[in-house]
Amino acid sequence: MRAHFIALSAVLGATLFHATSGLAHHSNVAFEVTKVVTLTGVVKAFEWRNPHTWVILTVDDGKGGKVDWGIEGRAPGVLLRAGWTKNSLQPGEMITVDMSPAKDGSKTGLVARVTKADGTILPNAGPAQQ
Repeated sequence: MRAHFIALSAVLGATLFHATSGLAHHSNVAFEVTKVVTLTGVVKAFEWRNPHTWVILTVDDGKGGKVDWGIEGRAPGVLLRAGWTKNSLQPGEMITVDMSPAKDGSKTGLVARVTKADGTILPNAGPAQQ
């Protein structure tokens, strides 16, 4: 009876862990994924952390000022397979970001790709598996 209880507890625990970890991940519903906006600016910060990387980009606001955008990237593991490293972007570096903007109009977006000043393209994902 005790072994049965332990086995049942283990199965229940694994099921609950899987269910709650699935709920913890969010979707891209906050972004207009069918729309791509291009921003060019200076990297203020590049945050290489899980669950998502972040590019903080300072761009001209069109009125003579500057504004910071927070642009969400994919997880470090995904970007590693696409050729990125934690040092791919450095503060002060000029880049162009193709991104899907936030639906709420805030200065946030979802990275589609990054192009460095020398023309190097940092894609959002690695090549498709054959």
